[in-house]
Amino acid sequence: MERITLGAGCFWCTEAVFQRIKGVKSVTPGYSGGHVENPTYEDITTGTTGHAEVCQIEFDESVISLEEILEVFFEVHDPTTPNRQGNDIGPQYRSVIFYHNESQKAIAEDLKKRLELSKKYGAPIVTEITPFSKFYPAEEYHHDYYRRNTGQPYCRFVIDPKVKKVETTFKRLIRL
Repeated sequence: MERITLGAGCFWCTEAVFQRIKGVKSVTPGYSGGHVENPTYEDITTGTTGHAEVCQIEFDESVISLEEILEVFFEVHDPTTPNRQGNDIGPQYRSVIFYHNESQKAIAEDLKKRLELSKKYGAPIVTEITPFSKFYPAEEYHHDYYRRNTGQPYCRFVIDPKVKKVETTFKRLIRL
């Protein structure tokens, strides 16, 4: 099993998307990249802890490659907006890849460079590629948020379009 920690804005969106991907064994929402030990959601929302909302993704590389995981990651958020995803504003919503080893770093840097050269996004990619240090799981009520709250307006208007986009764009990677 391989593990990568990704911040693509709200962790509810990231979790919902990656739970649908073949080879992904677990998706855990949480916090990483900051200076406060054992942060809470309330701490994170202040934007002063240095942490990003992230999902720690455990996946089977014999089923899905890290590059494919990162392709999905780049597709489901805007990697060109610093400290913002839609109406979610603040450093806790930054685009970030916390790599767990040098191989992951190289793959992430290579894909980011190729995407920049392709000019796919029409603006510079601001995604941070940073060494992983610590991960703090989010409070239990954040886990499986989309599955438990599909009728909520945030889920319908923000998460649903991301899920549908991934299901359409990455059909070959979707669990049956």
